[in-house]
Amino acid sequence: MTRREVSLLVLVAFVVGLVLALVIRFPLWYSTDNSEAVSSSQMVDSNTAARKRWRVPVSFPTNLEVLGDNIIYVAGLVSSLSNNTFEFLVAEPKEIVPEFQIVDAVREGKIPAGYTWLGYDQGKIPASPLLGAVPFGLEPWEFSSWWFEGGGEELAQELYARDGVHVLLCGLIGPETAGWFREPIDSLDDLRGLKIRFAGLGGKVIERTGASVTMIPGAEIFQALEKGAIDATEYSLPNVDQSLGFDRVAKLNYFPGWHQVFTSIHLTVNMDEWKSLTPQEQSILETACTAGVTRNLAKAEAIQGPIIASFAEKGVTANYLPEEVLRELNRLSDEVMAEESANDADFKRIYESQQAFRADYAHWKKFAYLPRDF
Repeated sequence: MTRREVSLLVLVAFVVGLVLALVIRFPLWYSTDNSEAVSSSQMVDSNTAARKRWRVPVSFPTNLEVLGDNIIYVAGLVSSLSNNTFEFLVAEPKEIVPEFQIVDAVREGKIPAGYTWLGYDQGKIPASPLLGAVPFGLEPWEFSSWWFEGGGEELAQELYARDGVHVLLCGLIGPETAGWFREPIDSLDDLRGLKIRFAGLGGKVIERTGASVTMIPGAEIFQALEKGAIDATEYSLPNVDQSLGFDRVAKLNYFPGWHQVFTSIHLTVNMDEWKSLTPQEQSILETACTAGVTRNLAKAEAIQGPIIASFAEKGVTANYLPEEVLRELNRLSDEVMAEESANDADFKRIYESQQAFRADYAHWKKFAYLPRDF
């Protein structure tokens, strides 16, 4: 053999060896039907399809600071903690599901998860408002303590598991305003005959004053208030209510938010979807939601002061409900809670759990904090 032929054989052997080595290290993927190699672009598509992308509708527009934008923070955490393999595609109210029907859609498997206020389930699950807001109830940090350490989460899971839904506490804010009114509220008589937008258990209480209560989504309240379809309204925190324009129509904003001392928001997950998650993915959702609770409450508390400070320049007055009115509302609330407890065993069990926790916590609360006038 000539030197040139020897060199050619060596080169061929080298190339063959290199190809064999690559095949051993990175085996070709073949389709099952014709044994043809799958292209690299098909491999990328397969990997992409394996990622979880959940459509998550919300009850509150994400442009509402505190009330609506918390889910954006949570969604960002889910993506970053999962290295972008688990994503929430947040859908605005009515985009795919009406605001008050999110849990129904989760229950029926139409969507994997939703971000909502559980009080909207009151018609189907009487005990649900206790997980969203309670008149004269636990303060925000008390509620979070009850949820995480006082058995609240276990009671909530038991309640919703019957409908095939897993719930995660995912947002928390402090007291709402007691409402926006055109005329002063000096006694319960001033509520009689008013057409007012109210939600949850607070709505049942305010009905007993003789007011006519209606429940409409937040986005529809301003128009109803402006056109006189309603005389007054409650909805959320001062910053949220202002962004919706209530202060342009009703100039008397009353406090405190006796009907919703805390307001909690939950991520509701279809049970089959929840069980299909790996333990790591479940932990990611739990971690993101717990962080969402902390950040949500912090932001809610941080931005209300400047809003109230600006009331005067807008012709708005912040008013404190007379103590006599609050005492009467408290009495009516006790009546409602007693009746609801008598009518529904789940309501009774959850409410008694909250009351027992509150009584135990009172021993600490009484001694631990400075008097309010310091």
